Amino acid sequence: MGHDEGLPAAHGYEGMTMADSTVQTVDPVTTEIVRHALDAAADQMRVALCRTAFSPVIYEMTDFAAALYDPQVRLLAQGRSLPSFLGTLGFCVETAVERLGGPEVLEEGDVVVTTYSYDTGSHAQDLTIIVPAFYEDELVGYAAIKAHHMDLGARDPYCTDTTDLFQEGLILPGVRLYRAGELQDDLYRTLLANSRLPNLLAGDLHAQIGAAEIGLAGLFRLIEKYGLDDFRGYVERIFDHAETIARSVFTAIPDGTYTAQGAMDNDGVNHDLIPFEVVVTIDGDRCVVDYTGAPDEVGGPINCPRPTTVSVTRMALMSFFEQAGSSPNEGLFRPIEILTRPGSLFEPRPPAPCFMYGWPGTVAAELIHKALAPALPDQVPAGSARDLCAVVWWGTDENGEPWADGNDHLVGHGASSHGDAGAPLMIIACSGIKNTPLEVFEARRPVMAERLEFVPDTGGTGRFRGGLGVDAHYRALSDVFVTLPWDQTHSGGWGLSGGGSGRASALALRHPDGRVEPLEKCSALRIPAGCTLELFCGGGGGWGPAEERSVEAIESDLREGYTSAEAARDAYPQLRGSDATPG
Repeated sequence: MGHDEGLPAAHGYEGMTMADSTVQTVDPVTTEIVRHALDAAADQMRVALCRTAFSPVIYEMTDFAAALYDPQVRLLAQGRSLPSFLGTLGFCVETAVERLGGPEVLEEGDVVVTTYSYDTGSHAQDLTIIVPAFYEDELVGYAAIKAHHMDLGARDPYCTDTTDLFQEGLILPGVRLYRAGELQDDLYRTLLANSRLPNLLAGDLHAQIGAAEIGLAGLFRLIEKYGLDDFRGYVERIFDHAETIARSVFTAIPDGTYTAQGAMDNDGVNHDLIPFEVVVTIDGDRCVVDYTGAPDEVGGPINCPRPTTVSVTRMALMSFFEQAGSSPNEGLFRPIEILTRPGSLFEPRPPAPCFMYGWPGTVAAELIHKALAPALPDQVPAGSARDLCAVVWWGTDENGEPWADGNDHLVGHGASSHGDAGAPLMIIACSGIKNTPLEVFEARRPVMAERLEFVPDTGGTGRFRGGLGVDAHYRALSDVFVTLPWDQTHSGGWGLSGGGSGRASALALRHPDGRVEPLEKCSALRIPAGCTLELFCGGGGGWGPAEERSVEAIESDLREGYTSAEAARDAYPQLRGSDATPG
């Protein structure tokens, strides 16, 4: 059973609240200056990594997270990048340091590397580096950066059908890459030898380390300016204030137990639907999110290690904290308790495979919102298509050198009580990720984009319309391989308050002779030259009954091409007898 995730229990902070804080009175103005300076230092890590990384998945798509922690592994600040990593970096730091023997064995100049999925919550490709911060020989914190590398020794550059952890990439369970400033050459060469793309790996790894040092420089500037004791006082005040915000949010939600159900298409190995539920309990100023009723861990790689379960839960609840104007730090998470069951989908045991760890987490995050929708009808939108709609491509170039690349796609999001959904966006869990521009992708790879367009009638109907889905078609100019880690193809974004559902996602392979082959999630699919990979990204749900939509809004949808005349006639009875009735 999981414990309260407010603070790492290993450091004796479990259950700590505002009343326990040793610093009760510090200058609030200076506290805000320090908070914003910490946020800026964490975001400078993000900027530095984007400017120095070798791989587009990092510098273009921002598939990474960067954060600063205090010596007790409490989150000080996190850069604006991948939100689904929000709660995992603390686990990375804590477990890696423990595996080395504890913080007392660390030295200035150490750089620790971990890829072990059950410590990091991610697949091995999400390599994490941890740099301890020493100020006048005292450990004062850590910088941590987790970033996706295109290849780190898995069976394929990306996998949907692994059956144990050992097929999923090189396992480094918290080891020193640098010891007291000296590169451990044997480990470094071993690391590069386990990648099909060693030059990219080397460049990205050094970029991570350099970016972490920039974040620590910002931390040191604050300590030097205010002194270590006063700085620690400001940090405690920051945490206490954030806790106050979080508790006020939960207090405003009616007490009760709220439940929502979802499902995964399959586990990538077996083809059975995998249903599960998320239970959210609001009790005064506390929130408990319960995953103990989830099914047992499965044979394919959609198992979600506990660090990511914690992370996506925090991320989902952070959407309510943001309305209170707070950026992430440890204090926000003190009133949250996250319950999981060992051996289940949301707390699997080694060596259960977990390459697609993020997919059930993505669904769980939206289920938390769906569960709370009856209590917060004006704050929770209808559902999105809930999938990254990713394609990972690879092959060899004209010189016989291996290459690999990936691109994610936008999907329709849900309408809300405030209005229609806007343009397609990345899913919530990956909202920090950008889709790769087609011009950039085509210039690098033997693939031609033939279609990228919004699709009418793919958003759910309602008083307010759900966001449209997107069609993207790619023709292979030479033989290539792809992995398609798609899910949520059985249902699109769910509607709320009587709104309709959006289109479900789908994908297919069109052969040169016109034959169309339906596809589902798969690994290492060969696409011969001349074939076209057709992606149909899902739409978002509508909000409110369709008969309550204004005729003016329907007319606008018709003019803009969001809705076809036939679909409008079927969905909106208010058009009958109106001058706006489509012909």
